[in-house]
Amino acid sequence: MSNQNGGALMNAVNEEVSSKLELIRNSVSKIGAMGVRLKGTDWFAWATAGGSNTVLLTAETGIAEVLVTAEDAWVLTDEIEAQRLKDEELPANFKLHIHPWADVAARESFVREVTAGGKILSDRTTNQEGSLPLSLFKHKRVMMSSELERYRRVGRLASEAMTEVLSKAKPTWTEYQLAGMGAKALWARGLHPALTLVAGERRLPLYRHATPSKEPIGQEAMMVFCARGYGLYANLTRFVSFGGMKPEHAKLHAYLREIEAEALNLCQPGTSLNTIYDAFKQAYQKYAYPNGIHEHHQGGTTGYLAREIVATPATSDTLAENMAVAWNPSLPGAKIEDTFVILENGELENMTFDPKWPNVEVEGRLRPLPLEVG
Repeated sequence: MSNQNGGALMNAVNEEVSSKLELIRNSVSKIGAMGVRLKGTDWFAWATAGGSNTVLLTAETGIAEVLVTAEDAWVLTDEIEAQRLKDEELPANFKLHIHPWADVAARESFVREVTAGGKILSDRTTNQEGSLPLSLFKHKRVMMSSELERYRRVGRLASEAMTEVLSKAKPTWTEYQLAGMGAKALWARGLHPALTLVAGERRLPLYRHATPSKEPIGQEAMMVFCARGYGLYANLTRFVSFGGMKPEHAKLHAYLREIEAEALNLCQPGTSLNTIYDAFKQAYQKYAYPNGIHEHHQGGTTGYLAREIVATPATSDTLAENMAVAWNPSLPGAKIEDTFVILENGELENMTFDPKWPNVEVEGRLRPLPLEVG
């Protein structure tokens, strides 16, 4: 990257963070709070324009947090982590407060000092700290243009990793091997393999969330990615079949492409998530699988969490422009999933589409087919 391009990118990050700090301050000043603490991996990435406080991949919180007051924005961490965060993760908008790793109380003392002992809001509430306002959750779920550019990169890399691995897969591989190759391909592209599910021929029709096992995958397999980059999740599911897919299995995949289309057609600003849930319910009934709606969640909005909100009969939250969605309708042995963003004109952009993967047009959208090998 040239210095000129690098400078432009840094300026865009700084501008994004400045806008978010203003959003935070405006949201909390109305309720008299003196500070906001953001500890979750999702909120940290959002506030820092893609920075990471993650060391342990399975943890919901990380090795640093963001503290925003009316005057300043801090990243609080210990002496183990500070230099790397400063060098590799943090934009210039933040000051760094460093405490001894063995003295967590020093962090709490600093927070009380800079907030004058006043009211504090947090994404991880305690008896002393209140919840974030709903307006901030909305801001986190609706992407700025700079966030969408990062999201597109994550989606492209995740889908390329999926294509690479399943194109090389062998029926003799174990589910562990296939999942390991998937995780390796994601790491090689700088993405966290937050979720790598694999089910082979025997286990595929039995389990919707099939964590990998030592069994050989056999004649067909499913792999699922929740790949995280810049804190953003690219969610996608693909299938591979060796020696040709059975007609009855191909029919299930065809049904799911039509069922999914019912939901995708409704992904417009202002549509409620329970409206889409109801559309899924009716679509399953249409294809003579009335229990399909009960056998797996259907997905929902995505972004800085694999699912920000899962659609249920009770979720009245509405979709908006620049919000991402990932639906995953399924039937025994079949599933479909990609990550889309709702654009300004109401169109959907598939951020996990790889043109090298076999596809078919459904309702004007290119949707993945099972990859047939041999």
